[in-house]
Amino acid sequence: MSRRIAVYPGSFDPLHNGHLDIVARCLPIFDELVVAVLQNEEKQPRFSVDQRVEMLHDVLRPMGPCRVESFSGLLVDFADRVGASAIVRGLRALSDFDYEFQMALMNRRLNPRVETVFMMPKEEYSYLSSRLVKEVVGLGGDVSGLVPPLVLERLRT
Repeated sequence: MSRRIAVYPGSFDPLHNGHLDIVARCLPIFDELVVAVLQNEEKQPRFSVDQRVEMLHDVLRPMGPCRVESFSGLLVDFADRVGASAIVRGLRALSDFDYEFQMALMNRRLNPRVETVFMMPKEEYSYLSSRLVKEVVGLGGDVSGLVPPLVLERLRT
């Protein structure tokens, strides 16, 4: 029987508790989860790719069988490189669905071997996004309880 490996891609800039909730939901389903940090400098990231990978390593280490890698290019090509048969995407609201559905269909066309799995976070994280975290922090607001303590510390510096 082959191992069930999934890729959970994103910018994770910054990592927040909604991301961690999706990771926790994946761990009982897949044998291994690869958290894949997208290298996309067009988004004007708050943290470098290396910083995001480091924070993810530190926060995810106690959670279970997952590893963190960065990637650029086509997600389905990365999934092939790591031996994944599934891509995990979080859906917060109906507005996410249109974009994610189009991406899932394109990914299926590019590589029919890789399936997309949609997961919803807990209700208390359904509004949470990295963009919103950065905006609140930028305006001096408190995001305690929305991001892991390590990320909160780094956001404050």
